[in-house]
Amino acid sequence: MDLRSLNYLPIIVGGIVYMLYGGIYYSIVLSEKKKSTHKEFAANESKGPGKYIYSVITAFIISFFIAVLVQSIGADTLGTGLGIGFIIGLLITLVYLKNSLFGLISRKSFFIALGDHLVIFTVLGAIHGILN
Repeated sequence: MDLRSLNYLPIIVGGIVYMLYGGIYYSIVLSEKKKSTHKEFAANESKGPGKYIYSVITAFIISFFIAVLVQSIGADTLGTGLGIGFIIGLLITLVYLKNSLFGLISRKSFFIALGDHLVIFTVLGAIHGILN
């Protein structure tokens, strides 16, 4: 695939939607964290602005790779995009499930990751399918 032939509109829209979704999703999770007596999240949280810069860069990188995948197979419908995004989200969820079963992440962290990745990758797939 020639990267110059990529449609960059879905990459930009996908990156922005990913950031907005993450901001909303994690603000809800963080508000629950503040109410919670669990110190699980606070002990592992990075300090400083670096995590936000990394999150913005990651949003666009992920949107770019979804564009490469969706456009390289010629997916240009909502249904196909949804399917591809859902499969990507499901694969990531399965990795988190395995990690949870081996005790590498808590069950609570697993469900947070499940809600995040399964939803956003499905949405990104749909965006790329529609705008491709």
